[in-house]
Parts: sequence; structure tokens; C-alpha cells
Amino acid sequence: MKRASSSFLSPLRRISSTPHYQTFPTAPPTSKGRPPSINASDRSEGERSNSFVTQHGSPLPKRQLLVLAVIALAEQTALNSISPYLPDMASKFPDVQEDKIGIAVGAIASAFALAQCITIYFWGWLSDRIGRKPVVMTGTFLTACGFVAFGFSRTLWQAILVQAFIGLVNGNQGVLSTCLGEITDRSNQSEAFTYLPVIYGIGGITGPAVGGLLVNGREWIKGYPYFAPNIFGACLLLAAVFVTGAFLQESLYDEGEVPALGKRIKNLFVWMWQFASGSHRPTYIQISSENTDSDETTITSEQEEEGRRRPSFIRKMSTHLKKHHLLKPDTVLLFLTYLVFQLSNISFNSLYPIFGSASPPTGRGLSPEELGLSMSFAGAFTIVFQVVIFAKLRERLGNKLTYRLSLLLFVFSFMLIPWVGYKDVDAPGDGKGRTKLWCELGVVLVIKTIAAVSGLTSALLLVSLRFFTQP
Repeated sequence: MKRASSSFLSPLRRISSTPHYQTFPTAPPTSKGRPPSINASDRSEGERSNSFVTQHGSPLPKRQLLVLAVIALAEQTALNSISPYLPDMASKFPDVQEDKIGIAVGAIASAFALAQCITIYFWGWLSDRIGRKPVVMTGTFLTACGFVAFGFSRTLWQAILVQAFIGLVNGNQGVLSTCLGEITDRSNQSEAFTYLPVIYGIGGITGPAVGGLLVNGREWIKGYPYFAPNIFGACLLLAAVFVTGAFLQESLYDEGEVPALGKRIKNLFVWMWQFASGSHRPTYIQISSENTDSDETTITSEQEEEGRRRPSFIRKMSTHLKKHHLLKPDTVLLFLTYLVFQLSNISFNSLYPIFGSASPPTGRGLSPEELGLSMSFAGAFTIVFQVVIFAKLRERLGNKLTYRLSLLLFVFSFMLIPWVGYKDVDAPGDGKGRTKLWCELGVVLVIKTIAAVSGLTSALLLVSLRFFTQP
């Protein structure tokens, strides 16, 4: 259930470049590190387009990167914990027949993806106006509530509705990617984005392992065998809400532009109380001398000054999205290919548990524990590949060629998966055949992992380092 990134949701804030920050027109907060000491005018155009981390580049904002990593890890662990037991869960729904399990699993996964697709732009738009931090906190908390409800689902339609709700309220992956782009500059952005899939890889280990191991036949609440992994995921998400509120710094604007989150929440409750009580002069009405004339009630200079000083709950946008910013040929092509990339990634992640858990000869008869362990293996390889191999591969091939290679590898992974264990499907209990099955399965998962990791990182870098640098 991977979702598409929306780091491109706020392009107008980063259209033009400055001498120090190649990607963003405004200087970041002081805690985000020093700007690069090398001016863009001192380098040729080719050096500016191909250089990522310079000798005098900005230091990585390690503390904020760690906070973003904790949030992303909690979310990825929770979301990935569903896949190992989802086919088994669907098979126990009274309204799902045995030959319709695949359709049921696909419907549940599609409900999440479709709902998230509908609202992903809204969460990006909202984060532009009230800030990244409140949107992340809201989405994480509501996602935790959805996980609790999913643990109590006993019919197919309940599961579909709950997953649709989780998709509607969860736009964090795009917002977190945007935060990552805003707290870095071109001198260290490539290095920061390289480690983003490492977090997804760790979540790919912990999530399936938790989901597969906690569904072991023991019912923590009678009649709800899948409550344990869901309540565990909800607790992780609630912990992420606390970490966000306590340690995440707002990356959208300077502190003086909009009041702190706590003050805005207080203002919101005050305004709601005044609206409900019918206050004669509520404070949520901004007073401006431009909207008054001599026939209306006279407003004193003190009231006028108070209206100017009164903080706004929603940030006013100074720029608006224009069509020519999105309808560039390179941009449209990147969007379309990224659609294919995410379609392939999500399809594989949804179909693999169905294929693995189905009875032979249709599937390979893997238990939820075995599915979880195999997915954890893929997550472990993600970390090794990203840390050891990918940086050198991208340096040699470049982002564009690496992105093309990832799309090609998805073709091979889909072509090979039906042949995994095909010759030994009639003897699933044979030790030799089982070993061969796991070896073949490991090869396919490695190919798919390389495609997913390299494609995701390359796409994020193409968006952040190329699309937003030109007006």
C-alpha cells in the first residue's frame, strides 16, 4: 500500500532560485543549517545541474531528519502490518466466498488507494495554509483511530469503509516529503532523499513482521483475531503524534509570520465559542479600516491597531498555482510515468499476499507468518541496497536513467512471480522443493525491491532538483 509522494504540491514557493539555495527562494529557519558558501554564478550550468553535494554544502539538519524518520517509520510500520494477514482476514468474512478472496483483498486495498488519491491534493493545499505540522498531527491521529476500527471489522464492507476512511485522512507521505525538501537545499538534498527509502525499508521489516507474528491464532479480544496488530499500529501512530507535537519544527514559514500551533489551537476554540454564543464583536472577524466608511460605526485607532496585530489562523497565500507551472512537457511526462510506477508498486504489494497465501496450484500456501517474514526480507534488502549500492549506481547512471531502469525491473518482477515454485507446486511439503521456493521467491523480491527503491528516490530527486528550479 505505498502511496505517491506529493512533494510537488507547493511548487510556487520554490520557483525561483537564490545565490545560496538553488531550490527554494526563501531562506530557511536558522536551525536548518548554513547555506552553501558556493554561489550559483561561480559554477557553470552543467555543474549546477549535475552537482548534488558540494564540498562546502550545507550540513544536514540531523535532528529534524530524525524526527521525520520517526514519524515515517511509525506510519510505514502500521501500514505494512496489514498485508501479511489481509488474505486470511478476508477469507473469514461471512460475505466472502473462497473463490472471491482475491477480489475482496483487492477491494480493500483499492478503497485505501482511491480515497487517498482523492484527498492527497487537499492535504497538500491545507498544509500550505495552516502549516505542515498540524496536518501531520491530524492525519496521524485520525489514521490511528482508523486502525483501531479496522481491528474490529467483521464484514467486507466494514473493512472497505474503514480503509477508505484511513485513505481519506492520511496524506502524510506527501507532506513529509515536502518537509524534507524544505529543510534541505540543493547541496544536501540528494543525500537527505537517499535515506528516505531506508525508512520505508525499515518499515518494510517491522510492519510485516509485526502483522504476521501477532496473528498467531490467539485472540486478544474474543471474536476479533486481528485486533492485536491493529492496536499495536495505533499505539505507534499515537506515539508519532506526540513526537510531532514535541519536536517537529514548522518548515513552511518563519515563526513571525503565523503564530505557534498551540496559540492557533487556542484561538480556534475561542473563535468557536464566540461563534456559538453569538458574540457581538467576535475576534475571528479581522478589522480593517479599508472596509469602513463614514456611515458605519466608528472604529477607534486602538481597535484598528488590534485588528492589524491579531494573528491569523490560516496563512494567506501570496502566490497561486498557474497552469504553465504544471503543463510543461517534462512535468506531464514525469507525472504519467510516476503513475505507472506507483501502479506497478501498489499492484505488486497487493497481489503478492494473495498469490502467496492461496492454496496450490493457484498460490503457494504461505502462512501469514511466512508472508510477513518474506516481506521483512525484502525490507532488509531495501536498507542494504539503499545504503551500499544505490548512491554509487545513481552517481554513475544519473537520476533519469536510474528511473528508467526501475520501471524496466518491475516488468521482470511481474513476469517472474508466477513461475516461483511452479515445478514443485505438487509437493509443497518436500524440504528440497521448499528451499527452492524460498530461493526463487527471494530473487523476485530483490528485483522488485531494487525497482521500488531506485524508482522512488529517483522520482523524488527529479521533482525536487529539476522541476522546481526554473520559473
